[in-house]
Amino acid sequence: MNRFFTPLLIFIPLAILAVALAWPPLAVFVLSALALIPLAKFIGDSTEDLAARTSPAMGGLLNATFGNATELMVGLFALNAGLIEVVKASITGSIIGNLLLVLGTAMLAGGWTRERQHFNATAAKATGSSLILATTALVIPAIFLLTGGGNQVQVEHLSILVSLLLIIAYAASLLFSLHTHKHLYQEEAQVAAPKWSVRKSIIILFAATIGAAYMSDILVSAITPLVDTLGWTQLFIGVVVIAIAGNVGEHFSAVTAAMKDRMDLSLQISIGSATQVVMFVAPVLVLASVFMGAPMDLVFHLFELVAIIFSVFVTYSVVEDGVSTWYEGFQLITAYVIMAVAFYFHA
Repeated sequence: MNRFFTPLLIFIPLAILAVALAWPPLAVFVLSALALIPLAKFIGDSTEDLAARTSPAMGGLLNATFGNATELMVGLFALNAGLIEVVKASITGSIIGNLLLVLGTAMLAGGWTRERQHFNATAAKATGSSLILATTALVIPAIFLLTGGGNQVQVEHLSILVSLLLIIAYAASLLFSLHTHKHLYQEEAQVAAPKWSVRKSIIILFAATIGAAYMSDILVSAITPLVDTLGWTQLFIGVVVIAIAGNVGEHFSAVTAAMKDRMDLSLQISIGSATQVVMFVAPVLVLASVFMGAPMDLVFHLFELVAIIFSVFVTYSVVEDGVSTWYEGFQLITAYVIMAVAFYFHA
């Protein structure tokens, strides 16, 4: 497998060269996107090796954290550039992308050669419940503003308070999954022996994450001039393009885990990543924006809110029985494609 991915590392210097020589935005966009593929593979390999020494919960946390590190960095760059709506759209896209596209592809790939796959329903529902509660908190500022609850300043203050509470709730969820109820996240199946040492895995993980963040920054910088040429909306760019680019690491790792019949780890990566975006990434961006002098609130477009809520409840209904099939994965992917097309045509 590495024989295919390792040669793709050549796209990293090519993307850097494209920026230095001011190549057309489309060339920069394509080269940086291709450069993300091998970096995502190494992120997946290193986290899988580290996960083999721990639990699925810790492995999923590692992968979600380093996978979302790219999105967090890109979000900070975009905030600094004043692209607040793009940041919000990328948050929306990351949530629905992880829940529908990443999890759907994992279920499809893992279940294609099996009648069904099993995972810990209690752990899945616990993670899903956290996501539902967090999503509820995420939509409160929008409902507050839409119902005439206050002015923009009050909305910004409410967003800051909600962000702080979400971060506290996220810390509590880590305590639940990694300490008080860690037995719910133990896999029964034997896992493969690690290929690398702990030191090598950590070095590769950090190097690949930094590289992925840099390539993602190049990718984002090429989007604005590309939009002027193709006529895409900022909403579509954030929800679909940036979100998919930022989720490459989680996508590959979740699919690989599912193909090895490690559905507990696959769910911890996909659903855990979406949960982390709601409970950690979005709140951190809100708090960071205050110090950047361009406060970002948590008021999303109505269409974004509906898409998020729909994705959360559909995913919860799929995982609550502890069993998955390839057809359920196909349905999740179909739902994502429908949403992506709708966002493309949405003004």
